[in-house]
Amino acid sequence: MNTAMPIGVDDFKEIREKYYFVDKTDFIRQLIDEHSKVTLITRPRRFGKTLIMSMLDYFFSMARKEESYHLFQGLAIDQAGTKYMNHRGAFPVIFITLKGVQNDTWISMYKSFRLFIQREFQKHDYVLQGKVLKPSEKEFYQRIINLEADEEEYQVSLLNLSAYLYRYAGVKPIILIDEYDAPIQCAYEHGFYDKAVLYFKSWFNNTLKSNESMNFAVLTGVLRIVKESIFSGLNNLDVCSVLRDKYSNIFGFTAEEVAKLTEDLGKPEVLPELKQWYDGYRFGSSEIYNPLSVISYMDNQCLPRPYWMNTSNNSILWELLSHADYLRIKALRGLLYDVPVSASLNEGVIYTQIGRDQSALYTMLLTTGYLTVSENSTTSYDRYLLRIPNEEIKRVYSMEILNTIVSGMDRDTFDGLFDLLFTGQSEDFAYQLQQILLRFASTYDTANKESFYHGFMLGMAALFLGRNYTVESNRESGYGRFDIAIFPKDTSKAGVLMEFKAAGSEARLEDKAEEALQQIEEKQYGTEFEKRGISKVWKYGIAFCGKQVYVKMKI
Repeated sequence: MNTAMPIGVDDFKEIREKYYFVDKTDFIRQLIDEHSKVTLITRPRRFGKTLIMSMLDYFFSMARKEESYHLFQGLAIDQAGTKYMNHRGAFPVIFITLKGVQNDTWISMYKSFRLFIQREFQKHDYVLQGKVLKPSEKEFYQRIINLEADEEEYQVSLLNLSAYLYRYAGVKPIILIDEYDAPIQCAYEHGFYDKAVLYFKSWFNNTLKSNESMNFAVLTGVLRIVKESIFSGLNNLDVCSVLRDKYSNIFGFTAEEVAKLTEDLGKPEVLPELKQWYDGYRFGSSEIYNPLSVISYMDNQCLPRPYWMNTSNNSILWELLSHADYLRIKALRGLLYDVPVSASLNEGVIYTQIGRDQSALYTMLLTTGYLTVSENSTTSYDRYLLRIPNEEIKRVYSMEILNTIVSGMDRDTFDGLFDLLFTGQSEDFAYQLQQILLRFASTYDTANKESFYHGFMLGMAALFLGRNYTVESNRESGYGRFDIAIFPKDTSKAGVLMEFKAAGSEARLEDKAEEALQQIEEKQYGTEFEKRGISKVWKYGIAFCGKQVYVKMKI
């Protein structure tokens, strides 16, 4: 038995011959028994999607029949019997991955796409032999290989290839498309979404809807893109998301598989630590471990680390986070302290509406692997309780998500800001706050006057202050309502009161800061601190004008 861990290896044959393999071949039996015409399976990145697709290619492909003979011996599909093993090497297989089709312009993306199509045609160029293809079809085939075909010809490339393979083999081919959504997400991030989605919409529909020569197809990806934007009219699409039971234990490791792995490697004592750090995902009703992290842990002398850190580009997620309001920021922070959030989910992503879709943020956090559905979820059919899965994701979540609320800043920036606030260093606090505003706030945001600044400061306080403080806003105290108050749970520590004013010009900043500070005194906002037994309070009058800040302080 091989015990080496397959870090970064996603070729099925290579893993079977050189590395430890967790047997997922029962997926083949399930597909043979009950496959839909087109199955889309969405899972977070680095959960073994490409390896599983490679496994299907090696099993079903006629071209791989000789080399795959020994690869499945003794595995679950072999034990299922001759009925299933007779399907090995019995079909032409078209296997294309789109995760490499990620470029910053449409022209470069289209060129990359053509190269991947060319590669697949070259793999099946045996159909050019003999009289299977008509002269015009051979010319088409040759134009694809020579990169001389036009855009319209590439749109029907897999449709035609399917017909050629069916005619050659007498058996309809199986189509496998890995990371189907990678080009669309990339196009959205780089500003040519409309062009890309229009082109790939035609390509997907020709390949999957209008294809009478196709046996069945399996697609994998991270997000489910709604039918209206890319799978228009594709009524035979079976979407198996992280919320469905179907195929729920195929991608990622089950508890039983991880227990067997630790036994096989002679390390059963590490199982509790593995569970704490890398378990906790729920796909459908299955308990799932992060496979990348488990094998990385075993390969690194069983050192618990956030191995999943920075494994993917989630620019859309960062965009959603940058527009999160105070309540969402507060909920995101609460997740770190094991407070689940109840959220509506809409798994069909319409990119052009992503900024306006209130459910998009939590849907993205779920589908990209930062959150999972709580096993105690008792909400209605479209609302779920979401939580952070495990210790690893708590670390990743804190560093990758919370720290990207303000792009370009790290955790130390905000910790330092509040250290200055609680020690009365008003000038340094004003300088640090202004640097954050320069990075984060747009001119449009600051045009919204006090409401923007209030929400901005409240969001930061709720997000970055630890559980030892309570942040409250617009609460009655004395003879009015303060803007923001920060109450320490340890009454021997200092609290903070903040009142905000927007100045019409930079020349008025100091006067407005003084006015805000006087309001704190005249309205006796400190009364609430006295009631709570907090005797030391830093009082701040803060004035804003655009991205300029002026702070007046009194203790």
